[in-house]
Amino acid sequence: MSQNTQNPDGTSPNSSAPADSKIDHAASIRYWSSLPSTTSNMLGMLGTYPWYSRIELQGSKNFLNKVRRLIPALQSDGKFNLGVDCGAGVGRVTEGFLRHVCTVVDAVEPVQKFTQVLEEGQLKKDGVIGDIYTLGLEDWYPEKKYDLIWTQWCVGHLTDSQLVQYVSRCRNSLTDGGIMVIKENLSTHPGGQDMYDDEDSSVTRTDAKFKQIFEEAGMEVIKAEIQTGFPKQFKLLPVKSYALRPKI
Repeated sequence: MSQNTQNPDGTSPNSSAPADSKIDHAASIRYWSSLPSTTSNMLGMLGTYPWYSRIELQGSKNFLNKVRRLIPALQSDGKFNLGVDCGAGVGRVTEGFLRHVCTVVDAVEPVQKFTQVLEEGQLKKDGVIGDIYTLGLEDWYPEKKYDLIWTQWCVGHLTDSQLVQYVSRCRNSLTDGGIMVIKENLSTHPGGQDMYDDEDSSVTRTDAKFKQIFEEAGMEVIKAEIQTGFPKQFKLLPVKSYALRPKI
């Protein structure tokens, strides 16, 4: 985050414009394309600590297990047939988590250097990774039905209206027992506002904003949970997972 253009709370000085109005997709792609195609890069400065990724992935596994117990058709321990990793990066989440719960995982990722890593990787050769879409989520229109749509640390690059449209498209692309999970940082703005970060041109939303967006997209939150286990000395933003199902 650039200290010369933002206040400490993540807002831009002398500006009352909504945080998402400042999002620049081209700037986001330039930022991520400038970084190395490594798993640690996907985690920022904490990527140098392997335990951080292990805690985060275990939290996702635990959360999904709890969600599955809420849906009678999913209470077995069997794998989902088809999942999709949205905002896949170089495949950290698929490698460490999704391949254990899905037979095949498609990937959606806008940065070409990252999808090239996926195309050339062992998971693709083994058939774990299926189709790879080099697209931003705002441009991805699913043509399949998915049992699990996993979206993590990427919807901050979508405007509010784009996120509503994205979640709505995903709602229509779930199988009858399908689940969508969005896992994201939460805003800690003292005024309860979304926070814009000009370093990667992204927005960190409030819990209330996420719930409003899910409602507009026709989704019901069947379970939500804050990620636990991170050492407090790192002073990380809260990370929350939302399990979504179409409203009846």
